[in-house]
Amino acid sequence: MQRLFRAPGRVNLIGEHTDYNDGFVMPVALGFSTWAKVSPLENRRLQIYSENYSDEIEVDLDDPNIAPRRRWSDYAIGVAVMLERAGYRLRGARIELRGEVPIGSGLSSSAAIEVATACALVAISELQVDKRELARLCRQAENEFVGARVGIMDQFVSLFGEAQKALLLDCRSLEFRLLPLPDNVRLIICNTMVKHALASSAYNERRAQCEAGVTHLAQFLPHVTALRDVNVEQLEQYRAGLPEVVYRRCRHVITENARVLAAADALERSDLRTFGKLMKESHLSLRDDYEVSSEELDLMVELAQKVEGGDGVYGARMTGGGFGGCTVNLVAEEHAEQFQEAVASEYERITKLKPEIYVCTAANGAEEVRS
Repeated sequence: MQRLFRAPGRVNLIGEHTDYNDGFVMPVALGFSTWAKVSPLENRRLQIYSENYSDEIEVDLDDPNIAPRRRWSDYAIGVAVMLERAGYRLRGARIELRGEVPIGSGLSSSAAIEVATACALVAISELQVDKRELARLCRQAENEFVGARVGIMDQFVSLFGEAQKALLLDCRSLEFRLLPLPDNVRLIICNTMVKHALASSAYNERRAQCEAGVTHLAQFLPHVTALRDVNVEQLEQYRAGLPEVVYRRCRHVITENARVLAAADALERSDLRTFGKLMKESHLSLRDDYEVSSEELDLMVELAQKVEGGDGVYGARMTGGGFGGCTVNLVAEEHAEQFQEAVASEYERITKLKPEIYVCTAANGAEEVRS
């Protein structure tokens, strides 16, 4: 018996590098998905084939020493390992994966693999696993098996996203609110086609800097366990003794949390002008305080803001971990085609790189696809 599941990638409208600081984020699930075709095996082995890589791996689920291979397969195998460690006994299965989420673009192809694999394994093993628990286990796979210290946003929205909705997520409590996106607005994602090699190490370095900030501030504010617990006034009051770079990292996260909550209020009022202003402030903070932007991302944002008839371009910012990847732009539907052409041609003229530009709407989260 063969079954088919899909799990989407995501784009984050606002709230970057706040998720691993127990903060607030506002992602949407995208129409790009990873597809997982699963069928049972008689033995407790896992066969995983990637159509994208034309590669197959096999592991024994009874092997207590399954180790990462530093390949695409770690995202899928890691999920199986975490499910087993959590006490969910899996049956053997063959999973064939096909991914549509552009790899290395910051649209979370990794979480789409994890969630599609998790849904397939849970279903074929006839298990009942709460979706919040599934999101936690998928993140744990990426944290502990793959070795990337990501927050929970990507896996969560891949499971809980809804069409035409943004998802405001409290990354501490995992409470969330779905916010309406206007029908006449398109999310336009501009892929710079650049991913700088230092992205992974720089990500972990910034996480460590945030933790250093928390350690310092907790000396004066005992209730503080994450930057989520600090406001700007407190940061300024106790900044003495903080290295300048750590201070700026903290300032980004604290102000970004405030921007996400303000953006949610703006979206509920259908105030896209205010929402776009907050997107701009977010990009500047990521560029100057968190230092995760790049020349290409800055150029993409600048070009978006210069599109003729810019009244229909509400906001633009980098999205994802940074150092390349994509920008996200909020654009009126009637301006989408003009925006796409203008940004693509000018970016290619300046950089000699041909960008990929995706005109998107928010999509549903992970689901079984029945024929």
